[in-house]
Amino acid sequence: MAVPERTLGELNLHMRQSLVARIVQVPVQRFIRTQGVSSAFLLIAAVAALVWANSPWHDSYYHAWHIQLALSGLRLPVHAWINDAMMALFFFLMGMEIKQEIVHGELSGDLRRAALPIFAGLGGMVAPALIYTAFNHGLLSEHGWGVPMATDIAFSLGVLAIIKGVPPELKVFLLSLAIADDIGAIVVIAFFYTDTLHWKYLLISGLLIAIILLCRKIGLGSQIIYASLGFGVWLAVLHSGVHATIAGIVLGLLMPVTSRVSLKEFSQLASETAVEFREAQATGDIARANRILGALEYLLQQTEAPADRVTRKLHDWIAFVVLPLFALANAGVTFSAGMWRVLLHSPVAWGVAIGLLVGKPLGILAACWLTVKLRVSRLPSSVSWRQVAGIGVLAGIGFTVSLFIAGLAFEDQAHLDAAKAAVLFTSVVAGITGFALLRRIMPAQQPPAPSPPKG
Repeated sequence: MAVPERTLGELNLHMRQSLVARIVQVPVQRFIRTQGVSSAFLLIAAVAALVWANSPWHDSYYHAWHIQLALSGLRLPVHAWINDAMMALFFFLMGMEIKQEIVHGELSGDLRRAALPIFAGLGGMVAPALIYTAFNHGLLSEHGWGVPMATDIAFSLGVLAIIKGVPPELKVFLLSLAIADDIGAIVVIAFFYTDTLHWKYLLISGLLIAIILLCRKIGLGSQIIYASLGFGVWLAVLHSGVHATIAGIVLGLLMPVTSRVSLKEFSQLASETAVEFREAQATGDIARANRILGALEYLLQQTEAPADRVTRKLHDWIAFVVLPLFALANAGVTFSAGMWRVLLHSPVAWGVAIGLLVGKPLGILAACWLTVKLRVSRLPSSVSWRQVAGIGVLAGIGFTVSLFIAGLAFEDQAHLDAAKAAVLFTSVVAGITGFALLRRIMPAQQPPAPSPPKG
């Protein structure tokens, strides 16, 4: 995604006063916001995890993530701090993106247009889960049916971004499909990968959420209060037995995605405020001038939706710190000579691999075709069925959420390693295959017509 316009405007003004901003900050912001760069960092972290786990120091890889760390009286291993706390921030960002799509994006407005990615996401979850279950029916590993259901937004969009000639509607379709897919993954985590419920803590989290809604209703704008209440919700959910990342999703969905002051209202109010400021300055009334500046500052903040403001602040940290750390802590699988033979005969590995590589594209294509034929949804005019099939293949990149669900689904280390290996392998194959297929079927770029000779 491009550098947010507000961030760019802030940096452009800062450049007038700072050499560092001109030389470092603006180029760095433009680089890290280039589509695919965050995916590259994620891939590097995953490769580093595999190299570390298969190096002579592989014991240190597993030991590092089990070191106990205490914070505010809460003692957890490093692995849990990453998967339960830091990933809650990722799901918080995901919750805001989901709400943005529902309120203002592709999932709002025209129901038939919004229905296509929703049903595609549903088909892309059901088919892989059924295929996995077919391979693991009646086995102890049957519980892992949720692993091949997910699509990695960052990687899939990163691959699509480097293909020339992709119509904008196809990119929106993939984004909306992946978001619908993520909603399904969240439901699966909440209802099927929660073992024991402690209702006392769920009640506490519900009360804290009610307080957050009340604070919003009365117009309380203190970020410290909301952050403290949000931390309380996360802590209560952590102790409730429901996975703590669900708190991130819920809090993200609570964030307002509409600004309180429109740009038209700001233009009028800012003009009036500017006149008052000049009058105060002309009369030397510094106290009044500062009060007017405070009012203008508040007015300016209200032109940006809270979800947009928080997303701007969190995006880079999550893309370049949280997700690479998650990949580093979770993608490491130690391969031995005997393990390859085990993987070839593992129903977990085959269920995940066939689910992602075959179930995903078949489920997405079948759901789209069926709902279009039934006139429940409609295919965008600039998108072909072959392109939908290519998107289905690309959606087989599971990675982040698939690895996350694998960690929840399996306590047996052999099953977990088989699932991780299958997710990593199929994500690479799906990315390469989807790229090659979509690149082949995209319309060729027409060269510009030569200008007629003069005279």
